[in-house]
Amino acid sequence: MNAIEILTDLAARPLETARALRPALTAERLNAHPHHDNSIAWLLWHTGREIDIQVAPLAGATQVWLAQDFATRFGLGLGPEDIGYGHTPEQARAIVVNDADLLVEYIAATIASLTAYIGTLSEADLGAIIDESWDPPVTLGARLVSICADALAHVEQAAYIAGMGAAAFE
Repeated sequence: MNAIEILTDLAARPLETARALRPALTAERLNAHPHHDNSIAWLLWHTGREIDIQVAPLAGATQVWLAQDFATRFGLGLGPEDIGYGHTPEQARAIVVNDADLLVEYIAATIASLTAYIGTLSEADLGAIIDESWDPPVTLGARLVSICADALAHVEQAAYIAGMGAAAFE
């Protein structure tokens, strides 16, 4: 197995978890708050957004959010750069999505974009410096691992919340 195959496998894992989680995601559970501002809906929406907003410029592509009209379909009234990072409690709680299938579909579309991009790369490409504002500078490979790790962490957080009993929610 080479580095590209490993990254492709890693990139697909959040979708596997989201799909496995889907049967537990009622509208009520999606938007419930476990004594925290981020609901399952927020976590899954953010998962897709963080993949999308980072992969699009790397791939020289339009965000899936815009290209596949997810912005309209979600109807959240957010700008194309809003991914939830830095949301106030009020902004986080304003992310209300009743359609779990739409959330999983968006994650699937962004992961398809990510894996398609990874498929265009060679192992040598992974060492390219893409961000010199960090010390040490960020390589393409490190950024891709970061995107995948963040997505997996948020989907696993959603799975954890989904397994909580009713007493865990406000």
